[in-house]
Amino acid sequence: MRGAAGAVLKDRNAGLYLSGVVVSGFGSSAMWLVAGVWVKSLTGSDSLAALTTFVMWAPVLAGPLLGTVADRVRRRPLLIRTNLAMSLLLLPLLAVDSAARVWILFAVLTLYGVSSVVHDAAEAGLVAAAVDPRLLGDFNGLRMTANEGMKLLAPLAGAALFTRFGGASVALLDAVSFALAAGIFALLRVRETKPTPRQGTWRTDTLEGAHFLWRSASLRPLVLGGAAAMGLAGLNGALIYAVTDKVLGHSPAFVGLLYAVQGLGSVLVGLLAGPLLRRMPERPFAASGVAVFAAGVGLRGLPYDAVALVCSAAIGLGLPCVLIAAMTAVQRDTPDTLVGRTAATANTLLFAPNAVALALGAGLVAVVDVRVLLAVAGGAGVIVGAFLAWRPLSGEPPLPEGRPGTARHDKPRKS
Repeated sequence: MRGAAGAVLKDRNAGLYLSGVVVSGFGSSAMWLVAGVWVKSLTGSDSLAALTTFVMWAPVLAGPLLGTVADRVRRRPLLIRTNLAMSLLLLPLLAVDSAARVWILFAVLTLYGVSSVVHDAAEAGLVAAAVDPRLLGDFNGLRMTANEGMKLLAPLAGAALFTRFGGASVALLDAVSFALAAGIFALLRVRETKPTPRQGTWRTDTLEGAHFLWRSASLRPLVLGGAAAMGLAGLNGALIYAVTDKVLGHSPAFVGLLYAVQGLGSVLVGLLAGPLLRRMPERPFAASGVAVFAAGVGLRGLPYDAVALVCSAAIGLGLPCVLIAAMTAVQRDTPDTLVGRTAATANTLLFAPNAVALALGAGLVAVVDVRVLLAVAGGAGVIVGAFLAWRPLSGEPPLPEGRPGTARHDKPRKS
């Protein structure tokens, strides 16, 4: 595990990119928590507070269209400009000091979501070109570790800043983090040729990524299985308060401990992902993770604190596996000219079911016993894992020594 992390960090581009992820992720994680608290404190409305999360997630539904942007321009400049633009767009939040100005916050958060989708699409293309293909599994695992680590630490810092200085201080922190990330991305050593002008319309260009994803025998099952797993994850997330109250008999504050343990599981699997992906293809890796996730969900109905904590760790360990496997395969198997659109389409298919299932679960838990819902979700997870494990692709290519595309390292690596 230590060797895998060291191999990635010794790669200059990979190390720099992970640094940018840590810096921007710290500010973003703090803002995601504080946005809802900020709206609640100004308006007193629970509905408006919940809406902050929705407006940041909603742009993922336009992923295929927004991903087309990343395939029409050079990706490193796009990442730099996107981060700089967000650092400036966050500044109007310094004026949000009353319920009458909450609309400014919602407008900025919507743009925040759009920026995130474009950023992720550009990242998929740039990482595939800038990072040694043999390190993609390790890189995506460490990226997961960095993101989950920031989700554990940054909300505490954001809450402390909000309590002491108000929401504007968190907006300023996030703006600074975006500016620093832009500077880090500017240090990446990757040369990109200007993309060839497109002959088709935006519509045909947008659909091209979806068509490639559907025709790919290696990507389609990973994305479909991942979408199903993320839908079950949304249902599981909607049941967490009912588990805490009706199964364990604790106050809602116990949810914080369950989420912390889950986050630690995700940090750990991020460190293990690279070494495991070098020993098995993506589909068995994803199937194993979904099986662990399904066991964690299904056993949550047992009324024991120790079991609940172990289940949270299992969910944190298992669920990221299918996401890491899918993104690694997209970066490796997609032609450079399509990777932005394909990655954005994959993200839409992966994460949209999560949001839908959250809403569905919130309704179901009011009329169906939570233990029944957990058992059904766990059983469905076993089926998803079996789908991913069934007839794994014997022709799945090994990680290549090099990847053709429009970008390359400044210095060739020795094999």
